[in-house]
Amino acid sequence: MTMECKKIKAKKLDYNASYIMPILFIIVDYLAILLAERTAICLRQNIAVLSTYNFMPNIPNLYFYILVPAIFLIFLYNSQIYVTRLPFWEVIQRIFYAVIYSVMVSIVLMYFGHIAGGISRIYVCLLAIWAFGFLCSFRYFLKKILIKCNMFLEPVIIIGAGKTAELIINEFKNDIGLGVNILGFIDDDPISKVLPQEYPILGTFDETEEVIKKTKVKTVLIAAPGLKKNELLKLVNLIQPLVKNLAFIPDLIGAPVGNMQIERLYDSQLILLKIKNNLSRRYNRILKKIFDTIVGVIIFIPIAPILILIAIAIKIDSEGSIFFNAKRIGKNNVEFTCYKFRTMYNDSDKILENYLANNKKAADEWRIFRKIKGYDPRVTKVGIWLRRYSLDELPQILNVLTGNMSLVGPRPYLPKEKNEMGTYLNIITNTLPGITGLWQIRGRNEITFSDRLKMDAWYIQNWSVWIDVVLLYKTIFIVLNKNGAY
Repeated sequence: MTMECKKIKAKKLDYNASYIMPILFIIVDYLAILLAERTAICLRQNIAVLSTYNFMPNIPNLYFYILVPAIFLIFLYNSQIYVTRLPFWEVIQRIFYAVIYSVMVSIVLMYFGHIAGGISRIYVCLLAIWAFGFLCSFRYFLKKILIKCNMFLEPVIIIGAGKTAELIINEFKNDIGLGVNILGFIDDDPISKVLPQEYPILGTFDETEEVIKKTKVKTVLIAAPGLKKNELLKLVNLIQPLVKNLAFIPDLIGAPVGNMQIERLYDSQLILLKIKNNLSRRYNRILKKIFDTIVGVIIFIPIAPILILIAIAIKIDSEGSIFFNAKRIGKNNVEFTCYKFRTMYNDSDKILENYLANNKKAADEWRIFRKIKGYDPRVTKVGIWLRRYSLDELPQILNVLTGNMSLVGPRPYLPKEKNEMGTYLNIITNTLPGITGLWQIRGRNEITFSDRLKMDAWYIQNWSVWIDVVLLYKTIFIVLNKNGAY
C-alpha cells in the first residue's frame, strides 16, 4: 500500500453526510416555492392596475403553504435530483419539466377545491416562471456555498489516469452539479503528466481491492476505455461488492450518446444501445422551426437599432458595401446567401495572399484554422471591434427569419470547403446551419477545422431543444468574455 493511501485513510471522511443533503435541498426548494408564490401574487396585483379584472387572490393557507409546495416537491423528487448527482444543466432541465407538471396539477387541484375561479392565467404563468427561476438559482448558490465550504462532496476514486481521466476531471471542475472530491487514482503507469501532480496515485490495478477497503470509498469510476473486455469485467466483478456506486466509461467517445437508450437482454446477457435521430422526425423539425421563429423575432426587435448604428459606422470607416453577403452551404447541400457585416477591406483577398506569402506563421495558422490569430491586415478598424464581440454576425438573424439558418446549428461552411469536409458533409447538411453552435462555446476560432466538423456532427446526432437553449445561453457569456474571438 502506498503512502498516499495511508494519508487518505487517516482522514475522517463523513460518508453519512450525503443523507443530509437531500433534506437540505428539500428545505431550500420549499422556501423557493413559497417565495415564487408570494412574488407571483405581488406582481399580478401590480399588473392588475392595467387590467379591468381586479385580481385579489384568496388562496387558503392549506394550498399556499402545504398542498402546492407538496406537489412541486413530489415532482422534483420524482425527477431524482435529490438522490442523484447530475450535471447542473441536466438538473435545470429536470426542474423545468417538474415545474410545468406541478403547475398543471396545482391548477386541477385548485379547480376541484373551488378556488381556481379567483386565480388568473397571468398569475399561473408568473408562478411557473418564478418557481423555475428561484428553484434553479437557490440550488446553484447553495451548491456554490457547499463546495466553497468543502461540504457534502462525494469521495471518488478513479481507476485510470490517462486522457479520458483528464476530460472527466475537467467536467468535475466546471460543473457544480456533480460535487465530487477526487481522493486519487489507481493506475499501473499513468499516461497523464498532469494528474499525478494534482492528485495522489493510490496504488496499482492489483492493489485495487486493498485501496478501496483502506479508504472505505463508496464510489469508484473506471476511466480506462482502452481496457480489454476481460480486464474490465474482472475489475467490475472485483469492485462492485465493495462499493455502493460503480461507473465505467465505455469506448464510445464521440458517439451520439445524447439520445441513447439502454435495453437489457437478460437471457442473452447483452446490452442493446438504441440511438435516435431526433432531427429526422418531422415534429422535431417543426418544433425547432417554431423555436427559431419565436426567439428570432424576440431577438430582432431590440437589436434593430443596433444594426442601423453599426451600418452607419461601417460606411464612415471604409469604402465598400455595408454587408458582406457570401455563399454558404445550407441544408440539403443547397447554397444560400449568408448575411454578415463587412469587416474587411474590399481587396481583402489580395491583401491576404501577400501577407501569407511573407509570413510563414500566419500561413500555417491559416492552413489549420482557416483563420489568422492576432493581427489580420484585411480587417478594418470597425471590423476589429465587430469581430471581438461577434457583432458582424448579427445580420444572420435575417437568415433565421427567412428560413435559411437556425439560431443554433452547425457552422455555415464555405462551398470551397466541401472536399475537406469528407463524410461529414452529408451529416452536417441534414439540418440548417446556425448562428451559434457547439463550436462557438468550445473555443470558437481557436479550434481546428477537423474538430469543428466533429463537433457539428455530434450536435446533429444528439440534438434536442434543451441543447439549443443551453448553447444559446452559454454563447452570450462566451461572446461577452471575448473567448476565442479575433
